[in-house]
Amino acid sequence: MTLPLEGITVVAIEQAVAAPLATRNLADLGARVIKVERTDGGDLARGYDHVVHGTGAHFVWLNRGKESLAVDLKSAQGRGVVRRLVDSADVFLQNLAPGAVERLGLGADELRCTRGELIAVNMSGFGRGGPLEQRKAYDMLIQAEAGLISITGTSDAAVKTGIPTADIAAGMYASQAVLAALLRRCRTGEGATIDVAMLDATVEWMGHALYTQMCTGAQPPRMGLSHSSIAPYDSYPTSDGEILIGVQNDRGWRALVTEVFGAPQLADDPRFATNMARVRNRHECDAVVASHTKRQTAADLDAQLAAAGVPAAQVKGLEQVLDHPQLRQRDRWRSIGTEHAPVAALLPPATFADVEARMGEVPALGQHTHSLLIESGLDAADADALLAGGVARQAERFQPTKR
Repeated sequence: MTLPLEGITVVAIEQAVAAPLATRNLADLGARVIKVERTDGGDLARGYDHVVHGTGAHFVWLNRGKESLAVDLKSAQGRGVVRRLVDSADVFLQNLAPGAVERLGLGADELRCTRGELIAVNMSGFGRGGPLEQRKAYDMLIQAEAGLISITGTSDAAVKTGIPTADIAAGMYASQAVLAALLRRCRTGEGATIDVAMLDATVEWMGHALYTQMCTGAQPPRMGLSHSSIAPYDSYPTSDGEILIGVQNDRGWRALVTEVFGAPQLADDPRFATNMARVRNRHECDAVVASHTKRQTAADLDAQLAAAGVPAAQVKGLEQVLDHPQLRQRDRWRSIGTEHAPVAALLPPATFADVEARMGEVPALGQHTHSLLIESGLDAADADALLAGGVARQAERFQPTKR
């Protein structure tokens, strides 16, 4: 069976997280992704660190299955190479600074005036127009502007999320939009110009908190591991550590206190009988729960909670996640090639029953430059001249990992 996007070509001038995540999603689904990089270091994520056998962790996570073309876009020759590749592509996606692609002659309007079927995607921090259009837009800054930081953390301190949430949100919406545009093009032949802003994506993810503010006029408090609308929903002490319990309905509360705690009188206690009552009496509720959880080990309590159908979890460190039995038994890990050594990678979350995602190698900077120069219409001599003149850069190929 074929992957859904086999035969689709994407050209991306991208860096960091948001745009590379969008195109990696497309590559996993079978699209050919040509990643355009600077000759002097390439995607800046290559240099965030070198923890994955000499390659950056962000870069390995976000760039498998792509071809790397390293050219100088400041040169007319370099821009010409990219323009010719875009002219035969299905999708062009970029996340340069606002206005940069227009100055390069690669703006959506210019590209689509002769190729209406092209899908052009512009990714930015704050979107087109508005007072913040030209502002720098790193993930933490967008989390702050979107209000995410204001509700994340504890009553004592606000924090950002431990992963680049704003980048991920924008990347997911961008790949979703490309799929929708490709579907429409199959029906109508019409391409699309798509704008995805990190701010818009992150504010959308604010969800219930935003509606709480809108309808009550009250800023939702920072709750740590707790939840502003549900109780009990927090971390509770055990005899040897802690456990998370999240009771989301009254049936769950009854199961917790009768089947696990052996305290059926609490099921109909007017202070706790409904979720709204438990939220109103949160401190008393949490104290009652803690008085029972601290009598048992986390492992024993976890097993009892699972048997009773009460949502719970032990807090796992990343070392435990890497060897998570649920991932291992479901065969979710694969090996992919990187510039220096193979590394494990998770299959994409969406699993097709009839075909496995394409998880290609993570390219070295300029690994595919020479062949892409030829594909763009240059002959071998002209391609070699661009490489010799520093307009383009070719890396030595490494051997892909067999899975």
